[in-house]
Amino acid sequence: MSLHDLAADNSWAARLVLQRGIAAVYVIAFLSGLAQFPALLGERGLLPVPRFVRIAGRRRSPSIFCWHYSDRFFRLLAAAGALIGVTVVAGLPQLGPPWLPAVGFLVMWAIYLSIVNVGQIFYAFGWESLLLEAGFFAAFLGSDSTAPPWPVIYCFRWLVFRLEFGAGMIKMRGDPCWRDFTCLYYHHETQPMPGPFSWYFHRLPKILHRVEVAANHFAQLIVPFGLFAPQPAASIAAAVVIVTQLWLVASGNFAWLNWLTIVLAFSAVDDGFLHLRHAPASSLGPVWWVGVVCAFTALVVVLSYWPTRNLVSRHQLMNAPFNRFHLVNAYGAFGSITRYRDEIVVEGTDADRIDASTSWLEYEFKGKPGTPIRRPRQYAPYHLRLDWLMWFAAMSSPERHPWFVAFLVRLLEGDPATLRLLARNPFPDRPPRYVRALLYRYRFTTWRERRRTGAWWSRELLGTYTLPLALYGLGGTAHARGGDR
Repeated sequence: MSLHDLAADNSWAARLVLQRGIAAVYVIAFLSGLAQFPALLGERGLLPVPRFVRIAGRRRSPSIFCWHYSDRFFRLLAAAGALIGVTVVAGLPQLGPPWLPAVGFLVMWAIYLSIVNVGQIFYAFGWESLLLEAGFFAAFLGSDSTAPPWPVIYCFRWLVFRLEFGAGMIKMRGDPCWRDFTCLYYHHETQPMPGPFSWYFHRLPKILHRVEVAANHFAQLIVPFGLFAPQPAASIAAAVVIVTQLWLVASGNFAWLNWLTIVLAFSAVDDGFLHLRHAPASSLGPVWWVGVVCAFTALVVVLSYWPTRNLVSRHQLMNAPFNRFHLVNAYGAFGSITRYRDEIVVEGTDADRIDASTSWLEYEFKGKPGTPIRRPRQYAPYHLRLDWLMWFAAMSSPERHPWFVAFLVRLLEGDPATLRLLARNPFPDRPPRYVRALLYRYRFTTWRERRRTGAWWSRELLGTYTLPLALYGLGGTAHARGGDR
């Protein structure tokens, strides 16, 4: 067998987009880690990696950081990963033999796997596994001197199928609002991090929300099968996926999930569909490379047993890795939709004592809703991890989120790394004496309210999320509304 037998001569553009697009997302992920990881998970982080490693052990979470962790070492590895990603985006490794881009992607995958496996709840998102799987797959696409291997191209299509069809099935098996076409009555308002246009999406007529749900079902339950159809049907199916993902980009902030899905969907786009032509590769590649591609394909086929079984299971798992290396995973999103939006508002005060007249100043987060007058902003594909965790924390008591009390302590200490995660620190000169957290119910304003007040949100105080805390008396936290949350 030669590489000619595995050649996908109509997938040169697909390979270019896959390699450079996936590498670009890795660059974003590493830069995000450099900016946020030490404050969240570093030596003095909210959930320190050294403590986690002592508890979890090496076998449970394979990671370079199981052998050694320091913030300096983390920054060195993350910077190296970002630098490798930049070279792939520029196309430099692709100019060499097929093993050169493979080494680049495998190094990025290994570094990011090490980060995810010690990242705990701050890295427990489906798009972490998606990026890891995509990066591992990209290692076997070859270089510009060899034709794209069709088994790897089809592995990417299989990845997109699991991503889209898994998301469609988890919805049909989950919240009944997906089956009665009403989920979008709520979703644009209650999603984890609305974007600058989410207010307008939420205010669309309800009939259009029902059309949105119907289009979602079509795109996720029917279109994915077209990815394996002959051309041009496969390219058309990919185009539908891309348009759907761009709609999601416009309506919210989902880190790099949508952008990476767009890149992956190009695996089904034919050069002829784009009216492109490419000269045949000058070299078919060495025999050993053919063997590597075949071994990779066999590995994917074997590991596909578990996600395939999950797709047809009544008890389908959402965003589940079936191995410690996050390869060939199960995906899905929004199997249930929240009907209302509760937000935690963190405040501090310089007062010596607390009474009814105490003046409290509010901390402002970068992405999550806070001051009602502030318009939601676009951050994706960048991932604001603290802001996302605040959305989850508002759904339950602080006892279920031990990182949250640690976060309040860092505010009392005036920790610079933690404060850099926020948009506004109301105590720039010295830390507050007390901090507290309140729970509010948020909703988007109506057209009339928006014109009258200029506010994007209206909020109503529900109660206390944590009692006032001070460094000299961290006696515990309190549940809002009598402990029912």
